[in-house]
Amino acid sequence: MMGSSLKFGTSGLRGLASDLAGQGARRYVAAFLRHAAPASGSRVFVGRDLRMSSPAIARDCAAAIVAAGLEPVDCGTVPTPALALHAMAAGGAAIMVTGSHIPADRNGLKFYRPDGEISKADEAGIVAELRDEAIPDFAGAMTDETVAAPARYVARFDRLLRDGVLAGWRIGIFEHSSVARDLLTAILAGFGAETVSLGRSADFVAVDTEAFGDAVFAPLAGWVAEHGLDAIVSADGDGDRPLLMDGEGRFVRGDALGLITARYLGAQSVVTPVTSNSGIERTGAFSRVVRTRVGSPYVVEAMAAAPGAVIGFEANGGTFVGENVKAAGAALPPLATRDAALPLLCALGLAAAKGRSVADVVAELPLQHALAGRLQDVPAEKSAAFLARLAVDGDYARRLFAPHGIAGLSQIDGLQFRTDEGDMVHFRASGNAPELRCYVEGRTEAAARQLLDWGLAVAAREVA
Repeated sequence: MMGSSLKFGTSGLRGLASDLAGQGARRYVAAFLRHAAPASGSRVFVGRDLRMSSPAIARDCAAAIVAAGLEPVDCGTVPTPALALHAMAAGGAAIMVTGSHIPADRNGLKFYRPDGEISKADEAGIVAELRDEAIPDFAGAMTDETVAAPARYVARFDRLLRDGVLAGWRIGIFEHSSVARDLLTAILAGFGAETVSLGRSADFVAVDTEAFGDAVFAPLAGWVAEHGLDAIVSADGDGDRPLLMDGEGRFVRGDALGLITARYLGAQSVVTPVTSNSGIERTGAFSRVVRTRVGSPYVVEAMAAAPGAVIGFEANGGTFVGENVKAAGAALPPLATRDAALPLLCALGLAAAKGRSVADVVAELPLQHALAGRLQDVPAEKSAAFLARLAVDGDYARRLFAPHGIAGLSQIDGLQFRTDEGDMVHFRASGNAPELRCYVEGRTEAAARQLLDWGLAVAAREVA
């Protein structure tokens, strides 16, 4: 694999689709199966997103599964959480072919053991099992569970909300090329909502649900007014990161969605990365809040040690269900991977049950005004050099932050600076793409916007 672009990031293996297709995918799958060591004859479940490269790579996965003496099961085009849920119910491993939100020329693999998403230790174990081997083509047909897998996912939400709670709500589905688009429509309609299809694309569109300023989102506020919508919902390419716009044409941040979900489900412990809003602790709603590095494996690992009813979520809104969580008095089975549908349903259902708008529900949360942006096409080595100098050269950091001052610094993941005014600026290199990200919190919306513009300008100058 010398010279390959393939590497593990914050969530799964990623790289150029041309490097993954063929022996690249086959060798990583073979390594995963050696590491996970499923019993001979076991079923391994395969799903995929809507990228042009994904069907062929899924067959590469099947080739490696058969070569290992196991049975490949085709779950078709299905959201990542739906695949994980279906495989876990059957006690099997799973592989999702997806590049999530990264550009169409890239793709990736997400691996699942029978108990959920793999850990960072598992990633190292897979890399250790990689071999320079030639795995033959897959010539047969996979067992077909392309209906059963999405049906199980839809059924998971049957008791999450009260029957008909969304009656009278008109909700737009920004479909683009998300593999979750049709299931979101079915789930919302099942609770009584009137749905409107928006922006469906036959070609793959890379949608980053945290990058609200991206051109792909430009039409959404206009659609709210044009169609008289109470909200617009969407998800990223593989359906594990949510997007919600309220009826006033404003995006709801992912960490606000996660917080709403945790409160709706009565969480006692919350696990979330350092990039999520600092106001989560200030709610006083949870007995314990655990902060982690960015990346779903870190959240999953910390959730395993958290007490009571446990909900995890990332700043992108992808939400994890841990142990002891109930919905409508019944246990909600754990799902140790990000899910987009759950937080969307909790936010909409809570607003509808209270007779309030989404905007009203969000406004009640004690959150700092938060924004995020990114510099694209920044080589990893330039991001690393900038962050390393900021971390070790105090004089350099103080000069850069002279307009705002430095009152504190956290290095859980990247560099998170607290300013003299109590605001926050956080620089972090993306684990999936050549990008430098900037997250900010401000006392006011204007302060947050000013900080983000300043942070992006400073970073752009320093990595030029």
